[in-house]
Amino acid sequence: MQDSLSKLGHKGTPELGPSLLGGVSLPAAVLHEAALAHNLAWMQRFAESHGARLAPHGKTTMTPALFRRQLEAGAWGITLATAPQCRAAFASGVVRVLMANQLVGQANMAIIAELLEAGADFHCVVDSEDNARELGHFFAQRDLTLKVLIELGVAGGRTGCRSVESVKALARVVDAEPGLALAGMEGYEGVVHAEDPVPAIRDYATRLVEAARCLDDEGRFAVDLPIITASGSAWYDLIAEAFDTAELRRRFTPVIRPGCYVVHDHGIYRQAQQGVLSRRPDLHAGLRPALEVFAQVQSLPEPGLAIAALGKRDIGADQLPEPLRRYREAGAVDEVLSVEGWEITRLMDQHAFIHLPDSADDVRIGDVVAFGASHPCLTFDKWRRICRVDERLDVTEVMDTAF
Repeated sequence: MQDSLSKLGHKGTPELGPSLLGGVSLPAAVLHEAALAHNLAWMQRFAESHGARLAPHGKTTMTPALFRRQLEAGAWGITLATAPQCRAAFASGVVRVLMANQLVGQANMAIIAELLEAGADFHCVVDSEDNARELGHFFAQRDLTLKVLIELGVAGGRTGCRSVESVKALARVVDAEPGLALAGMEGYEGVVHAEDPVPAIRDYATRLVEAARCLDDEGRFAVDLPIITASGSAWYDLIAEAFDTAELRRRFTPVIRPGCYVVHDHGIYRQAQQGVLSRRPDLHAGLRPALEVFAQVQSLPEPGLAIAALGKRDIGADQLPEPLRRYREAGAVDEVLSVEGWEITRLMDQHAFIHLPDSADDVRIGDVVAFGASHPCLTFDKWRRICRVDERLDVTEVMDTAF
């Protein structure tokens, strides 16, 4: 009884055995090992071929086992978005942490101070003089030095200094704070919006490089080989290309930060990858979707309609999930049934409405369906446990998340 109670709250885990089709409580979030291993190696090769370091954005998965896999594959560090995320990553063995966000609030600063005292190699972002002074005062009082990166933003975008002049002014403030060390420049191209985004993102990357060189020429950096970093999961090729062609390696440490690559998706990043491959046909096959959510047909209440036990609490819904494959419960892995013409039309908390074509005359209650999702960040955060499976759909590892 006690062992059973210990599983409370952990949906999607093995109950009767390792087989995803017969032994796991569904729905379950699933990572396919073959695609995962491919993606880890693919992006690491990509970064190295452009002379860049890879610091994957960990907020995508918040899964320490995946952080370790990324570091083992050669990642330079892990990027996070918040102080508690950084603490969770450090507790799981991540020493080099890049927080691609501003550190605000005394409680969050206290978390980072503890990490620094414990030996973390931590960087965060600043974009205002007031924040820089507050950080400088807080960390100087504790005899600590906080390494910061100045963020260059875009008009109408999110955070970041809006001009090179404001970058230079902020660098002077950071330089005057004994509790701070200016360690580089940071940007994020995902907030660059234009009718033709490719030249606009290239222009932004050029501005980021120019700002970093300007600070270097003025002697503002407090470290050797300061960091220059940008890149989300959609335009990483343009950022890596800009850093590479600018030949920054002699003066800087170029770092790219894609996160969703590790599992890819069946939606917005699949579409973005098509853009990458059209610009860079030499990259060949590219990334592979590794994340799926498996769920069962729960009801066949009327002709042409199936209800799956899958909802917004289980899978990201910024785009409706995509039915990929179907199996019989406890059936053979190689006996794949058709989902051709299946379409999810509506998603509730725990239910997916699926329109079935007339040809779908073999559907049974309990059939197991694999669903693809868009934007993996919005699926991972719905799970405390993720199942990693082999080619036989046997669970080989249950990975904890740390949201």
